[in-house]
Amino acid sequence: MRKVIVWVLMILGVALGAESTYLLKTHFKVTQFFGINSFILILFGGAIGGIIFYLLSSWIINFGKESTTRVEKMLQKVPTGEMMVGAIGLITGLIIAYLISSGPIKLIPFAWLGTLLSILVYLLLGYLGISIATKKREDIIGFLIPWRKLAQKDKEKQTAKGESVAQPKILDTSVIIDGRIADICKTGFVEGPLIIPAFVLEELRHIADSSDALKRNRGRRGFDILNRIQKELEINVEIVEKDFEDLSEVDTKLLKLAQFMNGKVITNDYNLNKVAEFQRVPVLNINELANAVKPVVLPGEEMVVQVIKDGKEFGQGVAYLDDGTMIVVDGGKRYIGDTIEVVVTSVLQTAAGRMIFVKPKSAADKVS
Repeated sequence: MRKVIVWVLMILGVALGAESTYLLKTHFKVTQFFGINSFILILFGGAIGGIIFYLLSSWIINFGKESTTRVEKMLQKVPTGEMMVGAIGLITGLIIAYLISSGPIKLIPFAWLGTLLSILVYLLLGYLGISIATKKREDIIGFLIPWRKLAQKDKEKQTAKGESVAQPKILDTSVIIDGRIADICKTGFVEGPLIIPAFVLEELRHIADSSDALKRNRGRRGFDILNRIQKELEINVEIVEKDFEDLSEVDTKLLKLAQFMNGKVITNDYNLNKVAEFQRVPVLNINELANAVKPVVLPGEEMVVQVIKDGKEFGQGVAYLDDGTMIVVDGGKRYIGDTIEVVVTSVLQTAAGRMIFVKPKSAADKVS
């Protein structure tokens, strides 16, 4: 598509260059220029115009894309009813401007003045049409009650089908591979629609095609999770083709897409979470959710654990709860492989998870 636009711009440049050269030649009544035939001169002017537009094509295309994205993002925030009313006002204003331009303004003897006035009339009446229509939208919508009822019925049908009107939830690659999102959706705590960007699917495909066996298995697991969400769960899943070609990193594209769609990013990536907070993009972190729903453990409580391995500090042992929470047993090295009763001494909560510090109950009894 980009190449087609470049060719179109080149052809436009050739046409403008040739036309400009022809107008200059006609105005100055030039038949030859340093012995060069006027026809050759027009061709030369067209070639210069084509080269100039070719050199400017990249800037023109990028400017057009940025402008389109900006307008599209702005229109996303405008209610549909207000857009319809504004369009009706604009069309009405342009029709009135056409009637004025083709009537009284045509009687002006100076063509350039008539053209200038026509442009001003179109701009003025177009703006007034939008402005007045949006300010009087309640009255205008009153005439469109049948349409309003139809829109209300469609909305009721969507609600009856269970389609959510909540903010879109955009999945990143890490949370898809992690797989817990499928179980969370199954419980009904996450409302759709779930948005899967095309560039995330592409990254997942690259991981699944990796020569590294571990990466390949992770990628294939991600696709299995997506298939499970689509087939087994009653939640709306959408694949969005929107891409940001000027950005290379998938995480940056995710945040841009969330801003564009006014949605939230679901992730378990700690770094992405911090960047999103800095850019004020709402994030749902699976790890934070998992930590929040873990049972609360208070100092002094007793539990039974199996010491698995050595700790980092001298004499420490390490055990784990069923949910993966690490338990550091003070003086537990000599109990490795044994199941013992322990008493909680303190709990440390970090962004990466939770650690529980305990000591063997026999040692705690001796101290007491």
